[in-house]
Amino acid sequence: MREIAVIHGPNLNLLGRREPSVYGQQSLSDINRSIEQLADTLSVKVRIFQSNAEHELVEYIHDCMDCVEGIVINPAAFTHTSVALRDALLATGIPFIEVHLSNVAAREPFRQHSYFADKAVATLAGLGAEGYLAAVRFWSTYTL
Repeated sequence: MREIAVIHGPNLNLLGRREPSVYGQQSLSDINRSIEQLADTLSVKVRIFQSNAEHELVEYIHDCMDCVEGIVINPAAFTHTSVALRDALLATGIPFIEVHLSNVAAREPFRQHSYFADKAVATLAGLGAEGYLAAVRFWSTYTL
């Protein structure tokens, strides 16, 4: 069975309460449940992790080495600041898809730069929670 990791960055634990006009009404638990249900129908094992701490996200990515075939990551605010997360993803060699709930290209200028996009297999932005599901669907059939 194919195994992937879904990684949620800082402040995503507040989804559903944090700026719902930007990030939607669904809670992180709702999104995770949808991911797990889809993964089950696709016969994909999924590991899900969220942290507000950069070092915990880095360590989790390291722990995924030799365990998962792909990563779905929403680096959230770390998208625009974290060389450490970028380096962790590149060091493991695990292909990844970058996901954003909002269309970051249509937001503030500082949100329009990503430290991940040039190395990602794909970037999905502005689709809300459907971006996560599209990434899981992709990993269910992706051939290395």
